[in-house]
Amino acid sequence: MRIAAFLYQQQPHVGFVSDDLQSVTPFDMPLAQRELGALPIVEMLASAQQLPPSLAALPLSAVSLRAPLPHPRRNIFCVGKNYHAHAKEFARSGFDSSAKAGGEIPGFPIIFTKVPECVIATGAAIEMPVGVSSAIDYEAELAVVIGRGGKGINKANAMEHVWGYTIVNDVTARDWQNRHMQWHMGKSFDTFCPMGPWLVSADQMDATKTQVRCWVNDEERQNASTKDLIFDIPTLIETLSAGITLHPGDVIATGTPVGVGIGFTPPKYLQKGDVVRIAIDGIGEIQNPVV
Repeated sequence: MRIAAFLYQQQPHVGFVSDDLQSVTPFDMPLAQRELGALPIVEMLASAQQLPPSLAALPLSAVSLRAPLPHPRRNIFCVGKNYHAHAKEFARSGFDSSAKAGGEIPGFPIIFTKVPECVIATGAAIEMPVGVSSAIDYEAELAVVIGRGGKGINKANAMEHVWGYTIVNDVTARDWQNRHMQWHMGKSFDTFCPMGPWLVSADQMDATKTQVRCWVNDEERQNASTKDLIFDIPTLIETLSAGITLHPGDVIATGTPVGVGIGFTPPKYLQKGDVVRIAIDGIGEIQNPVV
């Protein structure tokens, strides 16, 4: 099952995407619910409610995709340094305020958040904050979408709480990340969370061994398997839910692989005119220009 949020004739809608990716079938829902994208559908499915009736299918080429969760209910949970090779490249960069001598690989998940307002759709522009930062980096990530909420979820049952997945680009102002020690500021600028192209239900893909790739202007920068995660999805859910109640629609970005701009010598930060494309097997791809 793929759920997309989109605009058709300048009106927001949400619907099922066909298996051949050629059409989308909108739900007959009130405007206030449609504006929230896939969130009301995830909540209904998580609580076994009946879904709204469907309208006539539309060609996917006739709609404009929005972020599947254009207005997340709260901050997006993110995980830092969660691939072995990336943790090492980041520690070597000199920008890692969390690294200690001999501590390149974290012993526990590093969790931070991005504000909901930084979410944008595939095709929308990543905006360089002129006069604020010129050290803007990309981070391709698999994102988990919670279905059934809960607190104190153990690893053995954690996957029962996963509704599905999407793609996130955890865009980062590296100088702000370093300067402010905590990462929230440098991660949360406007437009710093491209998301999409839609949500894919957990029964449609195996997130434990899917490939995450990123290109900047057709140059491949990142290419790694989620098999290389330091802390797997059940561990992340157990860690977060130990003291925080998770809710349907919560998003957990699971970390980025090796190959981010800061890892090159000299760093390959994003520049005006660049195009960032991220693909994850089983989901699809998003693409965003830099302005």
